[in-house]
Amino acid sequence: MKETNTSPFPNLDEETSLRAQGYEFVAGIDEVGRGALAGPVVAAAVILPHPTNFPWLALVRDSKELDSKKREALFDLISKQAVAVGIGIVPHHIIDSINILRATKLAMMQAIEKLPKQPQFLLIDRVTLSQCPLPQKGITRGDKLCLSIACASIVAKVTRDRMMAEFDQIYPGYGFARHKGYGTREHLSCLQKLGPCPIHRLYFAPVRNIITSRSSASLVACDSEGVPISSGRPKNPAQAKLSEVPRDKPTR
Repeated sequence: MKETNTSPFPNLDEETSLRAQGYEFVAGIDEVGRGALAGPVVAAAVILPHPTNFPWLALVRDSKELDSKKREALFDLISKQAVAVGIGIVPHHIIDSINILRATKLAMMQAIEKLPKQPQFLLIDRVTLSQCPLPQKGITRGDKLCLSIACASIVAKVTRDRMMAEFDQIYPGYGFARHKGYGTREHLSCLQKLGPCPIHRLYFAPVRNIITSRSSASLVACDSEGVPISSGRPKNPAQAKLSEVPRDKPTR
């Protein structure tokens, strides 16, 4: 379906249209962390009240367009004044075992199931959930067009950022509090230096490639006594001692 929303900011066009069709509880759903190299993927579902006349809604944007201070403030307002908020979290090892797309949809399903109010219609950023029987619509760039999806993106982002800040204390040296597990130059440099930690997604190509390169670098050819062949050292330590013994001077 072609998008008709021409507003530069998220609005309630989708929600208003659905409520006119009789859907009272419409949930917006979005995820955060899909492209990260470490940590969980987090999804949120948000049902906004109708009519909705909160002044702060005019400040809502896609979470990527807001600084952390604005996201935190809006997170608190959404949590307090939304009809319902649900959060789903799928950890790194599940992502590795089922792939990121399935993990993303699993997190979204968890978020829906944790809503204290049963939604009647779902507005989802980009994807649809075939495993969910509820009526739904996937919206390309939904976090930029649809207000409830944008609210969900803020809730998911703040939740995941807080988790990554905690992981930064547990696994220091990687800079998780700054880059949140995404593949920045800093993160890749730390990963190359330290190797993966327990929350890295081992099947993501950048992590897997670094593991392979570190393993290759550690595989140095050695002799039977464990001495690197390329080291220039004699294979037998006794040879070194013999080489240090001065030869007798020739007699005249």
